[in-house]
Amino acid sequence: MAEIINLRQQRRAKARAEAAATAEANRARHGRTKAERRRQEAEAEREQRRLDGLRLAGPGADDTEEQEK
Repeated sequence: MAEIINLRQQRRAKARAEAAATAEANRARHGRTKAERRRQEAEAEREQRRLDGLRLAGPGADDTEEQEK
């Protein structure tokens, strides 16, 4: 004879397992530690400052308008 199981409990267990798998995928896709976020923000800021330093002042640049006055 087959083992008797409670279908409601089996459905809930399956739903919990699926939710856990989805949560794991989301953590892998979106989750970052605070240190990783801060490091990435610092790198972006450093890169922006570097690019601003390399910017050439040409026609239409904000700096040229101030120098003409």
